[in-house]
Amino acid sequence: MIPEVTIADWLRDSTALLKGVGLESARLDAEIILAHTIKKPRTYVHAHTDEILDLRTREIANARLDLRLDFTPVAYIIGHKEFYGRRFKVSTATLIPRPETETMIDMVKESINQTSLLPRKRDLVDVGTGSGCVGITLKLELPELTVTLTDISKHALNVAEQNARAVNTDIRLHQGDLLRQYGFPVDIICANLPYVARDWEVSRDTYSEPDIALYANDDGLALIKLLIIQSAQLLTQGGTLYLEADPRQHDAIVSYAKQYSLAHNETRGFIVSLCKR
Repeated sequence: MIPEVTIADWLRDSTALLKGVGLESARLDAEIILAHTIKKPRTYVHAHTDEILDLRTREIANARLDLRLDFTPVAYIIGHKEFYGRRFKVSTATLIPRPETETMIDMVKESINQTSLLPRKRDLVDVGTGSGCVGITLKLELPELTVTLTDISKHALNVAEQNARAVNTDIRLHQGDLLRQYGFPVDIICANLPYVARDWEVSRDTYSEPDIALYANDDGLALIKLLIIQSAQLLTQGGTLYLEADPRQHDAIVSYAKQYSLAHNETRGFIVSLCKR
């Protein structure tokens, strides 16, 4: 006879296994996996610890647990990630949205609000958009923006398009290598490009993320430098480029941008703001 397993039993055993491979978020990961499997919020899991899990549910939850034990990120297991209070679909073709990237949203919003006395149409391009979380969020927060999402990966753009449709946002899609095939003036450029150098120590969770979205040559700055050159050509006067990069790279980015008439505007956390004077 197969023994009965309750929610509490499964969470206890799964948490122990996840802790055993060194995952600090073991309990949280177990709760998210089980809640996703039974299609209930985590609060349900907390309130129904005595509920018996049927065999099929356990098999599915265990298969997902095995993925996490192999360090597959939870976002890929459940297929979505929260960003700026909204849920975005992700896949192995896209980078998983990070909390630090939300700072870029705040900076753009503050900049737009400070110049609201001069209302005009503003064009924004989210370069290397991945899941589309940055560009779509900014369109939702600032509906007056005209937003274009660009990525070299058609698979990533497909995910971004699905996310845009899910929240009924009117955005444009453009497949291309950064801004190389984009020939229109831009007021705001946002980019969370690959900026990790190959010799940096990284979390094992990142092993599942696409290399093309993480790593860059030239100490992680190759694509950022290329975008700076392109941005200098396409940004309108007073236009702004927002870049995410590791804080240890910021001085090099600011110095390089000066060569292309982009002045350092602000640095906050992982985000650098550059303005075309």
